Amino acid sequence: MIAVLLITHGRYGEDLLASASHVLGHPLAQTGHLAVSIKDEPDTMLDEARALVHSIDDGSGVLVMTDMYGATPCNIATQLIADGNVEAVSGVSLPMLVRSLAYRDAPLAAVRDKAIAGGTEGVIFINNDPCYGKR
Repeated sequence: MIAVLLITHGRYGEDLLASASHVLGHPLAQTGHLAVSIKDEPDTMLDEARALVHSIDDGSGVLVMTDMYGATPCNIATQLIADGNVEAVSGVSLPMLVRSLAYRDAPLAAVRDKAIAGGTEGVIFINNDPCYGKR
């Protein structure tokens, strides 16, 4: 099963994992999060991220997701990429995370693509038409 690691500013990753667990209705295996703050030394955080990747990976691979492209969490994730074993995407959101968790038995590249699709398809203009059934 593909492992999922969130590297984000502050507690955002922890909160996303808790929310995904709530939505899916069960605890999330093989997941982790690394909270990065302005006070953290990037090299120290990189070591922690590498340890997390090692601890959650069963050999199937790891999808690393970060909150904002170009920021410190993303720069840490970039250094974790290992072709075919660790992939990374930025812009993590709850739809992106839930989609990736729902497809973790697929190959890593497919889970990465599902995460990206979940993120892009999760952005929807809402009008006053009811989403499901009648109001």
